Amino acid sequence: MAERGAPRSHARAFEPTRALGRAVLIVGVLVFVAVLIGQYNLVVLATPFAIGTAISLVRRPRRVPVVEVTAAEPFLVEGNDLGVTVNLGNPNPTGFDLVVVRAVVPRWVRLRHTDRPYAVNVEAGTLAGVELEGRILRWGRHPLGPVTAHAIAADGLLISRPVQTPALPLKAYPATEHFDAAEAMPRAAGHVGGHRSRRTGEGGELAGVRRFGPGDRLRRIDWRVSLRSREIHVVSTLSDRDAEVVVLLDALHEAGRSGGIDGRASVLDVTVRAAAGIAEHYLHRGDRVALLQYGGTMRHLRAASGRRHYMTALEFLLDVAPGEHDEPPPSSFGPHMVQANALVMVLTPLLDVRSAAMLANLARAGRFVVAVDTLADPAVRVRATGKWGDVAQRMWRLEREAIIGQLREHGVPVVAWGGAGSLDEVLQGVARVAVGRTVTA
Repeated sequence: MAERGAPRSHARAFEPTRALGRAVLIVGVLVFVAVLIGQYNLVVLATPFAIGTAISLVRRPRRVPVVEVTAAEPFLVEGNDLGVTVNLGNPNPTGFDLVVVRAVVPRWVRLRHTDRPYAVNVEAGTLAGVELEGRILRWGRHPLGPVTAHAIAADGLLISRPVQTPALPLKAYPATEHFDAAEAMPRAAGHVGGHRSRRTGEGGELAGVRRFGPGDRLRRIDWRVSLRSREIHVVSTLSDRDAEVVVLLDALHEAGRSGGIDGRASVLDVTVRAAAGIAEHYLHRGDRVALLQYGGTMRHLRAASGRRHYMTALEFLLDVAPGEHDEPPPSSFGPHMVQANALVMVLTPLLDVRSAAMLANLARAGRFVVAVDTLADPAVRVRATGKWGDVAQRMWRLEREAIIGQLREHGVPVVAWGGAGSLDEVLQGVARVAVGRTVTA
């Protein structure tokens, strides 16, 4: 990132410092006194100051330094080490005395010794670098900068105008919450993916051995059973089928204070990290995953599969932000955005009745919904102060329990997020409900 609007003339590129003012003042005072009192030997004392100042100004640089900021790894995971290099170039035939660099560091980026400016010696026509090391503490987009540089030249008599670089965009992907779940899915779709279907077909899961029939392939013949029974038998397998998983993030509210990767997790931290873990789990098994954000700006990432889609999902999660005063209109958000056979995992703290209404609406539309409570972390709790603080806190808890009870009456299971295996039981229950609906139909 080169300098923007670099001055072309000396008058615009550099400004005098106080040292130049003092040098001129000393020479002027000595000459004035010498003329006033007739002591011309004072001119001899002023001569070195005048000659030194003139020589320094003659060898002054004409152009400001060139500043560029680069990161060793622009795409990181929260908690990883971060390396930033500030490159300083001198396009002049004369060197700078030194270049002073200061950077504006965002809240969730920790760089060593950035509370003080750096001073670097940059010779003529060379490039010098300042290495900054540290860590990035929280997921999201963190603009590092701007970085401001001032060049000191002409023996400290001139200082360049500030040269600023645009902020360097840094991306910190959320640390993936380890997640593992049973392979029970409500309904599977196409003949791809890694889930076992209840229908026979081409796949890798053994279903049994049966007699040879029209349409069976010869490579499926079980020769041991055929020789023993004197009849041709083939191996029957279950088809491998994929599933569509919709991860819906409730971003209406943020609760708790985030401490970064090393501190306590807020509701939004739990939500984003859990979404990353769930998406990684199902995408790794060949399923299709879609992401939805409820609250603030309504955002939708269409269902897809593969490693590339996983990186796209992480990019989607970087921009998740709470929107307490905004809500998507009913016409733009509803069951029509979710496939009928998809499994909908709603990551929600259940702090707002609008979230409960959204869950109930999806359940009434026949969608397979699982509410994952992201407020289960004991580090996130409601603070109630004052004389009636305890009463208010108990009332809040009772109201929240009532909302959870109403959701369960609507057929929406509510389970606390606990990482690997925490959703196995509820997913198996949802799969049994799906089978019951199919049999009834």
